[in-house]
Amino acid sequence: MISITIVGALGVLALATRAGVAVVERRYPPQGQAIGVNGATINLVDIGPREAAGPPLLLVHGASSNLEAMRRPLGDLLAQRHRVLLVDRPGHGWSSRDRTEDSTPAVQARMLDEALSRLGVGPVILVVHSWSGALGLRMALDFPGRVAGLVMLAPVAYPWRGGVGQYNAAVTVPVVGPLLAHTITLPLGLALVTPGARGVFAPQQMPDDFVEQSATPLLLRPREFMANARDLVTLKQAVTEQAPRYGEIKVPVTIVAGEADRTVFTDIHSRPFAQAVPQTRLIVLPDLGHMVQNAVPELVVSEVERMVAAVTPVEAPEPSP
Repeated sequence: MISITIVGALGVLALATRAGVAVVERRYPPQGQAIGVNGATINLVDIGPREAAGPPLLLVHGASSNLEAMRRPLGDLLAQRHRVLLVDRPGHGWSSRDRTEDSTPAVQARMLDEALSRLGVGPVILVVHSWSGALGLRMALDFPGRVAGLVMLAPVAYPWRGGVGQYNAAVTVPVVGPLLAHTITLPLGLALVTPGARGVFAPQQMPDDFVEQSATPLLLRPREFMANARDLVTLKQAVTEQAPRYGEIKVPVTIVAGEADRTVFTDIHSRPFAQAVPQTRLIVLPDLGHMVQNAVPELVVSEVERMVAAVTPVEAPEPSP
């Protein structure tokens, strides 16, 4: 009798999840264009003037989010003077991915490089946050001709002690993970998403409209929640493997990080990287938390402008007649 009750409850939760996914997707419909690559479809939004001087800017979000987290306010500010490309990483937002194992920075770097090639885009300045610090570094290592410069915000770069949360590990377990994702993740997540986002912002205050404006509830869809969990669970091994190669990076790098960040610790990631890669410009603010692009967007814009100026050749003036 108890088992029948449990099965019935799970069935109800599964139906509620399916209905909830439909509501969430209607509320946050896809933006931009879909670009097919090997193993994925990349959703990309292209804003700002095409004729702007300097390389285009490719903004890439971190874990548990999508391109909208990089659009407001940072992407919109940068698009006033530059061509800005915003992407949903494979498996996130409205980008799909075909294989569960395609969770690493190496694979996703290859997918983004292919998407840019299909779009006819040359070298870009990468602006990456958190998880995508590792992705940006991998792109600079594996596709050096693609990356003109790298601006990293609270980036992950090295392995750390501990894990990434028991719930992420549970969601990656066969059978158990899909069962959780298709039953309790969305209804429970809707109750927890706002307090969770506030914790990531600390010590800064989260804007009241952040969850809505960033389309964060898309994360709670089963396929995206499982993809996000696998990205997190496999990240430590990925950075362990790529970190010894960081000395190969030759492009200019800027890091903006916070001393008060308790999500990605600056002493574990940003400071050691700046010591390993001498052309790195490291800015650490004492009271800054993890959401750099929201807390100090004007500073980030000024550092991106500095990077654009550094990598854009100065045209020689035409000789006088």
